[in-house]
Amino acid sequence: QVQLVESGGGSVQAGGSLRLSCAAVGNIVGINAMGWYRQAPGKQRELVANITSGGITTYADSVKGRFSISRDNAKNTAYLQMNSLKPEDTAVYYCVLDMTPYSPSDYWGKGTLVTVSS
Repeated sequence: QVQLVESGGGSVQAGGSLRLSCAAVGNIVGINAMGWYRQAPGKQRELVANITSGGITTYADSVKGRFSISRDNAKNTAYLQMNSLKPEDTAVYYCVLDMTPYSPSDYWGKGTLVTVSS
């Protein structure tokens, strides 16, 4: 059994910062990558950032230069530091865990709401 425990969401004014955390707990046999997706009202879910076990990062163009993803491998935890937040960053943010080749499918968190007001 694997669970993802997300924290750090909330409300902030434009230009502010938030830090999301995602801890993978349970039967963690090996992590290939961890990442964050988001879904805004009326829009499709989109990749925000991803980090591999080797530390290679990927970012959506819309967050490059503002968001930073990192990992603590010893704690099986990923972080998303979000700076210079904009109202268009408002969404539910979901953590995702890739345990390839140990698991055929990804694990998803329940999501944490980030609201940015202008």
